[in-house]
Amino acid sequence: MKVSERFAESVGQQENDMKYAYFEGRIVPLEEAKISIRTHAFLYGTSLFEGIRAYWLPETRQMSIFRMKEHYERLLRNGKLFFLTPALSLQELCDITCDLLRKNRPNCDLYIRPTVYKADEVVKPSLDNSRNELCIWVRPFGAYLDLSKGLSVCVSTWRRSADNAIPSRAKAGGGYMNTALAVTDAHSMGFDDAIFLTAEGSVAEGSAMNLFILRDGKLVTPSKTEDILEGITRDTIITLARNELGIEVEERVIDRSELYYAEEAFFCGTGAQVAPITAIDNRPVGNGQVGPETQRIQKLYFDVVKNKLPKYQHWCTLVDIDTP
Repeated sequence: MKVSERFAESVGQQENDMKYAYFEGRIVPLEEAKISIRTHAFLYGTSLFEGIRAYWLPETRQMSIFRMKEHYERLLRNGKLFFLTPALSLQELCDITCDLLRKNRPNCDLYIRPTVYKADEVVKPSLDNSRNELCIWVRPFGAYLDLSKGLSVCVSTWRRSADNAIPSRAKAGGGYMNTALAVTDAHSMGFDDAIFLTAEGSVAEGSAMNLFILRDGKLVTPSKTEDILEGITRDTIITLARNELGIEVEERVIDRSELYYAEEAFFCGTGAQVAPITAIDNRPVGNGQVGPETQRIQKLYFDVVKNKLPKYQHWCTLVDIDTP
């Protein structure tokens, strides 16, 4: 059973525990949060979304929402690009999210999925003169990828969507068909996931997460102009590596062949967290084991998101949960 299948199976067992969603202006029972099959976003993929993690802190009976403000800032910024700005302020988005968690009363790690979408029922593939709506739902969320033994990945034959096509720096719903093609082909060949190249042939990112490699003791990641998502977890890793671990970080163009020279490699993202890569295109990364620097970064990352480091507690929004 693949990692993604084990994840889906474990989540499915808990899915019914989350009973409420925010839908078009109010918190409602999940079964009432429905759209029509004629909705523009369904017909044309005209939506923007964010993925936000919240970690359960059993000792204080709180949820720690990681970098919620930054996620909503990105959603609002990208909304200008796609004519998909919600009619809510940054503070209102944060407050609604906290209220939704309290209403659902979780006692496990969660994935929070806000989506802004074109809600009119029209047959016209345009972004102007159409109503924007917002929904937010949550679900139990464990390990999206295997974080222990390391992943075996391939370089996809599909290229990452270019900035002048569907900008990858935004989480546009329709753009994820690009991701689906790469992941599906990778799975069919026995790999856990895939790495995208840009249209020019340089390394971009993973299927739905950013990528880091270690070369000559330096942490290297593609620059923001290499058709990548401007990842919040990516920014977190860069900050922690430089400020806490003393690792030099380079943001630059990465050639495909450098992937095979890498001493270590890992994916990072809200879903992926810090997921080690131990093989690329059937070539071992380093000695084929999870590398020591990746392990250090992974441990520090989990300490930060679970509100254990006072220096970074401003990244964690704590929500008191009145659990049964």
